Amino acid sequence: MRIIVVGGGIMGLATAWELTRRGERPIVLERFARGHTRGASHGATRNFNNAYAEEHYLDLLVRARDGWDALGEVEGEPLLRLHGLVSHGSGTALGSAAGVGLTAVADRLRERGLPAQMLSPREAHRRWPGMRFDGDALYSPDAGVARAAVAMRELERRILAGGGEVRWSTPVSAVSDADGTVTVRTPAGDLVADAAVVTVGAWTTPLLGGILGEALPRLRVTEESPAHFAPRDRASSWPSFNHFVAPGSWPANVYGMPTPGEGVKVGFHGVGDEVDPDARPFAATRQAELREYVRAWFPGLDPHSAAPISCTYTSTDDESFVLDRRGGIVFGAGFSGQGFKFAPGIGAVLADLVIDPAARAAPAFRLR
Repeated sequence: MRIIVVGGGIMGLATAWELTRRGERPIVLERFARGHTRGASHGATRNFNNAYAEEHYLDLLVRARDGWDALGEVEGEPLLRLHGLVSHGSGTALGSAAGVGLTAVADRLRERGLPAQMLSPREAHRRWPGMRFDGDALYSPDAGVARAAVAMRELERRILAGGGEVRWSTPVSAVSDADGTVTVRTPAGDLVADAAVVTVGAWTTPLLGGILGEALPRLRVTEESPAHFAPRDRASSWPSFNHFVAPGSWPANVYGMPTPGEGVKVGFHGVGDEVDPDARPFAATRQAELREYVRAWFPGLDPHSAAPISCTYTSTDDESFVLDRRGGIVFGAGFSGQGFKFAPGIGAVLADLVIDPAARAAPAFRLR
């Protein structure tokens, strides 16, 4: 079976790797060069956050964890650094139904056999004196960060070792499906395949909008600006974290994680300006508010040390992922800044859809 994967970010590479595990030899086409910063997969770390209450996200998380574990150690270290995740605040957890609090999230994790512990504000501050807490906190030791850049390199290596190809600097201008054959248009000529997987992030609507029409949900592309902050005590330990803020108190929920050599990443979730991904300004926004937030909630960080980062989110209106198939074209989109940790699971779902036309993603992820 000839399969072309359009898009060589984390989702495309994870899908191609999963296909090689099933004996296929996919060809990955990526419009930019290896290591580019135009999309959403660059950088050293991503939050491996398991603070979800909805079953379809937990199912996907379990499948993703299997994939991360199967990748094993790279450069002498697992791709997941499980230094723990602490979640706190009175707002709503990302990916959870309205009104679901942290105690309910803890219950869901325990039901899945994942360790979860509720801590008082005093106990949480004792463990992580660089953070402030004004309510109980959920601690999950089976969480932390994914080594993002290393994972990208390892997935490419695994794809090549499995007989696949990764073609960098190979833009795709169109994908079409007719009479059981998929045609992928590139500057070097058309490629014909039995199926194509499209995982192009911010470029999904231009590439697939004409094929899927109104079935494709609105995808909003924003440029987000988290920043790394220097710890006041470089010997202190840091967890990954979520702060589900009270509505109206800050621009949005806050996430972050330690990134060795760069500091502690802190960012507001999904508050950036809407942008054209081909004319992205790479301009840091909300920095004054972010520094003020760090001053208020992170006594262990220097708020004046902010080093902004630029990344993109591609989000559906309800922040649900889109994992589906139409004819010979399989697609994944709308990962809204929370997809990276799920990548091996998403790759497995997309591979299912390619190999078995009768396969379906969870209802929440299908086209409406």
